[in-house]
Amino acid sequence: MIGDFGTIKRMSIFVTGATGFLGSYIVANLLTQHEDRLSLLIRSRSIEEAEQRLWQSLQLHFDFKTFFEYRRSRIDFFLGDVTHPDLGLDADRHDRLIRTTDSIIHCAAALNRRSSEACMNVNLRGTLETIKLAQAAHDHHGLRRFSNISSVAVSGQRRNEVVTEDKAIQWTTPDLDPYGRTKKFAEYMVHRLLADVPVVIFRPSAIIGDTRFPQTTQFDMVRAFTLFLKSPVIPFHPDWRLDIVPADYVSHAIVAVHQKEKPTYTIYHVSSGTDSLTYRQIMQSLLGDQENLRKIFVPRFLKIFSRICDRLAETPPKLGLARPATLIQVFLPHLESNTVFDNTRIKQELGEAPKPFGDYARSLLRFAQENNFRYPYRPWTFEEIKREVA
Repeated sequence: MIGDFGTIKRMSIFVTGATGFLGSYIVANLLTQHEDRLSLLIRSRSIEEAEQRLWQSLQLHFDFKTFFEYRRSRIDFFLGDVTHPDLGLDADRHDRLIRTTDSIIHCAAALNRRSSEACMNVNLRGTLETIKLAQAAHDHHGLRRFSNISSVAVSGQRRNEVVTEDKAIQWTTPDLDPYGRTKKFAEYMVHRLLADVPVVIFRPSAIIGDTRFPQTTQFDMVRAFTLFLKSPVIPFHPDWRLDIVPADYVSHAIVAVHQKEKPTYTIYHVSSGTDSLTYRQIMQSLLGDQENLRKIFVPRFLKIFSRICDRLAETPPKLGLARPATLIQVFLPHLESNTVFDNTRIKQELGEAPKPFGDYARSLLRFAQENNFRYPYRPWTFEEIKREVA
């Protein structure tokens, strides 16, 4: 197995949440498009376990040989946890991280929209511990940038709106769920406690799929869509919009702005904005050559549909309905809001807009269905290491 290599001679970008879905995209983008060394905080008991966890998250992007070379040449592991004091690192490792951190991309988050405990622990305590590291690094040598990955969920309960960055957080607006509430307070902490550090806040909308290939490791929203596809009645207005953005665009936006010398703004919605597809367009894209299977859109059935989902969530798992019904229960406040998030800033910064969900929706759905909503992970084996490095 590869050990944790010697003394770091170059400054690094510190990334939290590297083994998560979006975190893996950010790490892959940094490795392929930039030359910086990366310090990754990974919750593991050993370097070997950390390597295996990182390989699992990055195999969507690399073959093993490429991963192995990047691991050997540009990645340093810090075995810890964002929710622990000093990130769970001993004094020497924590001091080393302080001294070698050039900038920070804080991506670690709890996405459990029903668990206040998980969201409080990771999204608030975890952000606070990462802020403390940023403060220490800035006091030691000056921190180039702190990029915080937030969410459009900070905007709370909104209906029939186009929300801009500066008007997203309104403290009198009710929160959608614990996730949105804690991400909103996390943003507040970042701004208040890192007043002397260059900060950028990124708020992605619903991240689904990749425009370059049909494979994905995240199937929650795709599962939810399958329930709509099986139903002749859609409980939404056909002209309501759902703000979906591909993961490759989100990671490109985050890394490009993070690496920029002087970003134009401090907050960016990474979204599809007013170009978001309507439910009619989404259904047409997912149905593809089955488009003749007409769907009836009846928004007044929304409450009945919600109760049906409650019942389906209790059905036997073998029927394949409980999981998507449960997911719809969680996502329903977002699905029915008909609210999108203005993306003018990020389009201006990058010079491009995200590709519409309809361009890749059908291939994404086909991959998910053909693989039973599971990604075919390849294991880490000694034989594979020997073969790849031979």
